[in-house]
Amino acid sequence: MAAKTTRTLPILLLSLLLLASGGASTPIDTFLFGGCSQLKYTPGSPYESSLNSLLTSLVNSAPFSLYNNFTSQSLPPYSSSAAPTLYGLYQCRGDLTPPDCRSCVARAVTQLATLCPDATGGALQLDACFVRYDNASFLGVQDKSVVMKKCGASLGYGPGASARRDAVLDYVAGSGGGGAYYKAYRVGGSGDVYAVAQCVQDLSGSQCQDCVAEAVGLLKSNCAAAAWGDVFLGKCYARFSEGGAHSGSGGHGTTTPFFPLFIFLYFFLTGNVKL
Repeated sequence: MAAKTTRTLPILLLSLLLLASGGASTPIDTFLFGGCSQLKYTPGSPYESSLNSLLTSLVNSAPFSLYNNFTSQSLPPYSSSAAPTLYGLYQCRGDLTPPDCRSCVARAVTQLATLCPDATGGALQLDACFVRYDNASFLGVQDKSVVMKKCGASLGYGPGASARRDAVLDYVAGSGGGGAYYKAYRVGGSGDVYAVAQCVQDLSGSQCQDCVAEAVGLLKSNCAAAAWGDVFLGKCYARFSEGGAHSGSGGHGTTTPFFPLFIFLYFFLTGNVKL
């Protein structure tokens, strides 16, 4: 086996807009973005065994909770010194039923295997759930890096409509509560304006508020006159739409994303890998 290496590795992020018309995916299964570590593990190695155990735990937990995280344990016949420690989590959208959460997480895990074959770390966001794993702990770590921004066609908001949209966004940004009872998932609406925000539940209440406020601020500045907007940061997102059709519902049709169809964004995972 090669010696243990520790380094920071870029992840290649692919952002892809799937059109509602003609697509095989249901709304909760719609692929939004995914990223993979460039470093690979050896098939059949202790790393692969730990990863399979971790991903199985994520899927098995999804029918019982909309969020969970796991740390892999050493598996026979590997000793604790031979088997790597891996970290993983999933987060389902707050309005999902347990069966839909499990279906979404299972779909995300399957797509991760296709998108990131033999990768030591990976993350994937479907419309209704997020899954991530790595060999360096990211649990409880704030991440406000911009992963995806999309805006719909301009509506030419008048002052009243713009103020109503901003009020709805401010509501979801400030409706998280406090302390141990903060809300990770928030929704709001006024007239035909709808907004939703959510943070990954490994964050503290203050970290969640900070992340959602950042996402909402980016929506206001980047999608000011748009019919809808989506901003995904590393550990949270915020979305709004005019007319009651949220982006996850397929109501956006063929509108062009804020960035080109394929974008490349590098963010970093620390690799501590035994190959």
